[in-house]
Amino acid sequence: MKLAHALLTALSDYGAREVFGIPGDFALPFFKEVEASNILPLYTLSHEPAVGFAADATARFRSTLGVAAVTYGAGALNMVNAVATAYAEKSPLVVISGAPGAKEGAMGLGLHHQVKHLDSQRLVYHEITCAQAVLDDPARAPAEIARVLTAARETSRPVYIELPRDMVAAEVDAVPPFAPTPEDPEAARACAAEVMARLQAASAPALLLGVEVRRYGLEAKVEELARRLDLPTANTFMARGILADADVPLVGTYLGLAGEESVRGVIEGSDALLMLGVILCDTNFGTSQRQIDLRNAIHAFDRDVRFAHHVYGHVSLAALVEALLDLARPLGRGDSPSPSPAPRGLVADGAAIAPDDVARAVNDLFARHGRMPIASDMGDCLFTAMDMVLTELVAPGYYATMGSGVPMGLGLQAASGRRPLILVGDGAFQMTGWELGNCRRFGWTPIVLVFNNSAWGMLKAFQSGTGYNDLDDWRFAELATALGGHGTRVTTRAELAQALDHAVTATDSFQLIEIILPRDALSATLRRFTTAMKEKSVLKGG
Repeated sequence: MKLAHALLTALSDYGAREVFGIPGDFALPFFKEVEASNILPLYTLSHEPAVGFAADATARFRSTLGVAAVTYGAGALNMVNAVATAYAEKSPLVVISGAPGAKEGAMGLGLHHQVKHLDSQRLVYHEITCAQAVLDDPARAPAEIARVLTAARETSRPVYIELPRDMVAAEVDAVPPFAPTPEDPEAARACAAEVMARLQAASAPALLLGVEVRRYGLEAKVEELARRLDLPTANTFMARGILADADVPLVGTYLGLAGEESVRGVIEGSDALLMLGVILCDTNFGTSQRQIDLRNAIHAFDRDVRFAHHVYGHVSLAALVEALLDLARPLGRGDSPSPSPAPRGLVADGAAIAPDDVARAVNDLFARHGRMPIASDMGDCLFTAMDMVLTELVAPGYYATMGSGVPMGLGLQAASGRRPLILVGDGAFQMTGWELGNCRRFGWTPIVLVFNNSAWGMLKAFQSGTGYNDLDDWRFAELATALGGHGTRVTTRAELAQALDHAVTATDSFQLIEIILPRDALSATLRRFTTAMKEKSVLKGG
């Protein structure tokens, strides 16, 4: 079969369900085969960063491969930031880049889109992917494809495939099926036994859940484990939305100094904290990693399980959870604190809108019409989401890049088949909000809430008294019609409630609600977070 067909078939067999991309001359032969074969649907967007973010969102939501296809140089290098986000946050994104053919590379001339050497792009991607392959040998191509796709699935990180344009139609064998690396059941059982012994000996054991639980599709099993152990359980900031519908003792989302005292008390006061799939980073720990005694923690992450002074290597999170389920018994040490209810009851009056009002309005909407999956950009919109009803959420909570919200929302609708709610600030919307113009072609109908305070508000929160963080008012709602949707600009709480009621019933196009906020308005969660970060900086002398 053709190499392109073998690659597309393997992507489907390994779990991918669509391709996001932007064509370019070195990628045109591959794109032609994607469209003609119809093995996977193709969604083309307008800018390569958005392609990466959208494909990343599909991987996060489905716990499977996302695919981003671009051209050599100008395309792939333009997508580096999105792929870096996926690497940092453990998302199995497959990057497919067209490339010059062998004869072109042998001409001895610099080729357009070439930076320094022909392999400069591959070297760049070596830093932000866990495995790379250049498909320049038909005999080796099937095994190479299997190798990198297996790496993406098992490590839940991006991989890079370079496809020279003169190789697209090369005849190759079928790609070998996915063959997971064999687990060591004895190691998993021994590790689980020690974990259980430590939990049983503790006076205040607890569970803290991270993104790997979702990345490896383990939510149902972790829910059962949490139920059997009967331990107070919290999500990290990055894992907000995990176990949204679970009947487990979920106490809330741990945000360190930025979070609720009751949740902090459970997590920071634990003498045996079992952390499943948690990325150790500043945003996950709300600037207070030192408040958690890692000497008493059990950290299962990246196919290792770490205790205070030793490591069980090559024990996957899935194997550990399975082994723990065989041993689990109730370990509850008294009643767990109940999570604080999501704020509801927006006062629909003529007062100006604050971020906390947006959370109340969304919660009221969900109560009346059902919950929606959420894609959030970085900024106060994401911190406001922490006060929204627990639901599926994709966001760059660790890498903290701007511009991801709208394309992630489009990927979320493509992956879920459900209408998403997109939260985005005005600064981030300026970067990638124009991707909404692609909704009409593909039948996407998100509800988009633009937090417009005419500023890079989160940056102003970290450093006040500056002018360079101020933005002009671009009046985004007025542009929605030209992009194929409907826009409404709201300045009062009554207008916000009315606009949401209209948006949820208008399902023929995307609905953009431009929420005008005072320039200095911040959510309560972001205020706590920035205060904690500033205090930490002062303590370090920075």
